[in-house]
Amino acid sequence: MEHLDIGLVDWSRAQFALTALYHWIFVPLTLGLSFIVAFMHTLYYKTRNEKWKNLTKFWMKLFGINFAIGVATGIILEFEFGLNWSNYSWIVGDIFGAPLAIEGILAFFLESTFIAVMFFGWDRVSKKFHMLSSWFVAFGSNLSALWILIANAWMQNPAGTQFNLDTARNEMTSFFDVALSPTAVSKFLHTVSQAYIIGSLFVISVSAWYILKNRHIIFAKKSILIASVFGLIASVATAVTGDSSAYDVAKHQPMKLAAMEGLYDGERNASLYVIGVINGNKDNTNFTGIKIPSLLSIMAFRDANAFVPGINDLVNGNEKEGIPSAETRIEKGKIAIQALADYKKAKAEENEASMNESIKLFKANEKHFGYGYFKNKWDIVPNVPLTFYSFHVMVGLGLFFGLLFIWLLWASLKGKLEDSKLLLKISVWSILLGYIATELGWIVAEVGRQPWTIQDLLPVGVSTSHISTGNVQATFFMFLVLFTALLIAEIKILITQIKKGPEKGGNHV
Repeated sequence: MEHLDIGLVDWSRAQFALTALYHWIFVPLTLGLSFIVAFMHTLYYKTRNEKWKNLTKFWMKLFGINFAIGVATGIILEFEFGLNWSNYSWIVGDIFGAPLAIEGILAFFLESTFIAVMFFGWDRVSKKFHMLSSWFVAFGSNLSALWILIANAWMQNPAGTQFNLDTARNEMTSFFDVALSPTAVSKFLHTVSQAYIIGSLFVISVSAWYILKNRHIIFAKKSILIASVFGLIASVATAVTGDSSAYDVAKHQPMKLAAMEGLYDGERNASLYVIGVINGNKDNTNFTGIKIPSLLSIMAFRDANAFVPGINDLVNGNEKEGIPSAETRIEKGKIAIQALADYKKAKAEENEASMNESIKLFKANEKHFGYGYFKNKWDIVPNVPLTFYSFHVMVGLGLFFGLLFIWLLWASLKGKLEDSKLLLKISVWSILLGYIATELGWIVAEVGRQPWTIQDLLPVGVSTSHISTGNVQATFFMFLVLFTALLIAEIKILITQIKKGPEKGGNHV
C-alpha cells in the first residue's frame, strides 16, 4: 500500500459510517414496529373491535413516517459502494451484488407493493386481505434486512467463494454457502431481534407518555401490554443469538473477539469481564473490573478449558497453540500477491510452466493474501477501547431492557401501571437507550473487524475508489446536513402525530 492515500481512506470510512449509522436509526423501528402493527391488525380482524382498529391505524401511521425516510437513506448507502468503494465492488461485486439484487427485486417490491394496500385499503379491500397486507409488509421489511445482512455477513466470513487469478476477482462457488453460512444466520437473527426491541421500546415510550399525561389511558395500556410481551420475547432471542454470534466470531474473527473482551494475552479458562476498564495500548494492558471465570472460553468454544487467543498471540504468534504471527502472514501474503503478478506476466508471455508454478505458489499462500498489503504487524489490530466499551455497554443495556419488559408486563397484568410513575418515566426515555444499544452493536461489528473490508481477504486501504479526498469530504458534510435534516423532520412529524394522538381520544381508546 505504498501509494495509499490515508486521507481518502479515512474520509471514505467516515462517510460510510455516517450514512450507515443514520440509516440504522430508521431501520430497526421499521422492522420492529411492522410486526407490532401486523399483530394489532390481526386482533382487529379477529374481534372487529374498533379499539384495535384505532391502535392499528395510529401505530401504522407512525410506521409509515419512519419507513419513508428510512428508504431514502438506504438508497444512498448502496450508491456509495460504486462511488467510494469501486475497487471493493470490482473485486467482490459478483458475490456481494447478488444478495443486494435479490433484496431489491424480491423483498423491496414485496413491501412496496403491499404497503399501499396496508395504508389505503381500509374499506376498499376485504378485511382479511387488508390484514394480510400488514403481514406481507412486515415480512417484506424483514426479508429486505435478511439479504442485506447476508451481504454484510459474507464480508465478516467470506464463505462459498474462490479467487479467479485470470480476472483477479472473487467468484461465487455456492450461493447456499453464502446465504446460509452460520455467520449470516446468526447475524440476521441477532440483528432483527434487536430491532424488535427497538419497536417495542418505541411503543412503550409513547404509551408511557400518554399515561403520564393522563391521555388515551386504555389505548396506552393495551399498547404497553402487547409491546412488553413482544419485547421480552425479543430480549430472550437477542441473548440467545448474541451467544451464537460470539461463538461464530471466535471461529472466524478471533481478533474481533479479543478486542471485544480486551484480551491481550490468550489463556485457557479465559474470564469474561462484566465491568472493566482497559488501557488501550497495543503492546500492554492494565485491567480492573469484575469478571466471571472461564465464561469467555465457554462462550467462544463451548469448553471451559479452551484456549482463547489474545491480541498479542494473534500479532506476535503463539507456537504452542499453532497461531502464526502477523509478520509471517504478511510475508506469505506478499508471496501470494507477487505470485498473482507473476501469473499475469506468464500468461501474457504464454509461458505455461511459469503459469503453473505461480498458481501453485498462490494457492499455498492464498489464505494470507490480504495480509500482504500491510507493512506493520500492529495494523491488524482494531480500535480496542472503542470495541470493548461498545460491546459491554450494549450487553448491559440489553440486560436492562429485559428487566424493563418484565417489570412492565408485571405492572400491566397487576393493573399497577398508572401507579408506577418511576417505571413510566424510565419507559419514556428507554427508547433513547435502545438506539444507543443498537448503534453500539453495529460499532462492535464494523469497528471490531477493522482493518478489513473483507475478513483476511481485502483491507480497507485497497478498497477505495480513485477519487479526490476533497470530493469525499464535500459529500460527507452534504450527507451530514441532509441526514440531520431528515432526522429532525422525522422527529418533528412523529411528535406532532403523537401529540395529536389516535383518531378517537380519551379513555375510550
